[in-house]
Order: sequence, then structure tokens, then C-alpha cells
Amino acid sequence: MKGVVFTEFLEMVEKQYGYEMVDKIITENKLSSGGAYTSVGTYDHGEIILLLSSLSDYTKEGVPSLLKAFGYYFFEGVKINYPQFLNGVNNAFAFLESIETYIHVEVRKLYPDAELPTFKTRLISEDNLEMVYFSERKMSDFAEALIEKSMEHFEEKATIKKELLEKDGTVVKFIISKK
Repeated sequence: MKGVVFTEFLEMVEKQYGYEMVDKIITENKLSSGGAYTSVGTYDHGEIILLLSSLSDYTKEGVPSLLKAFGYYFFEGVKINYPQFLNGVNNAFAFLESIETYIHVEVRKLYPDAELPTFKTRLISEDNLEMVYFSERKMSDFAEALIEKSMEHFEEKATIKKELLEKDGTVVKFIISKK
């Protein structure tokens, strides 16, 4: 997993819970990285799970809730650091459909070893989009938050229905319906 995910996560933890919390969740886990991350580095995905679990233990918030909070936070970073992904797109569905065909292509140019989730999209109607998430990392709550923030960014209201297609969370279908 790319280091930018770790650096953004720890930045969110520090802003929301303080540096002491960052120190606690890093030092209590046996991380092969030692908890030292660079945005361009590549790290074991299991480390983010350990960090999330520790944060959950301290905050008493569930990991799914923390993943969603992180997704909201991460989207704000995308807006600031990668505005080109949002510029020239006039609605949320167009943006969401561009994840696999444009955004992930550009991310792979920057980070050729990035292991990204896959999204298959299908426009059901003008107001309904199906997105299927595929990832061994099982972070669909993070993906759901990014979808929600996309809708908010484009000032569109929608309901999002989430369905596990694989019980282990590796394949999840989202149906996004504009209101």
C-alpha cells in the first residue's frame, strides 16, 4: 500500500486525536516499517489495519466508522493535492466513472507499484450508477466515504446502497441513486 495512505491517515489521527494518539498506536504495534512512512514508499497493508484497530480500541469507534472518517479526510486531500482529478468534470457520476479509466491510470504513472482497488461502473440510468469494488484489502467503507464526498463535492444528493457480493468484503456493489 502506498505511503500516502499512511501519511494521510496519521495526519488525520493527529488532527482529530492529538500526537499522543499517533505515538500510542504506532508504538504498541510491531510494524515492520517501524511506523516511519513516506508518501512515496510502499508498505504492508496489514500495518494500516493494525493502526486502525488500535485507534478503534482507544476511541471505542468501530473500524468501519474510522475507515469512513478517513475516507472523508482523504477526499479533502485529493481536492487540495490533485485538483486535476476534479477539474473539468461536471458531475459526480462522471467523476466516479473516471476513477478506473483516468485517476487510477494517472496514479499508476506516479506510483507504478501501487496496488489499487478496481472499480467497475455501469450507468443504469441518468440518476443511478452501479459501482462494483474489488480489493483484497476489504476497505469498502473507505470507498463508500469517497463516493459520499464525491456527491457532496458536486453538490448532488444521493442515496448509496451497499451490498457485499463476497462475504469477506473483497467484492462490494454500490448503487448510487440521485435524489
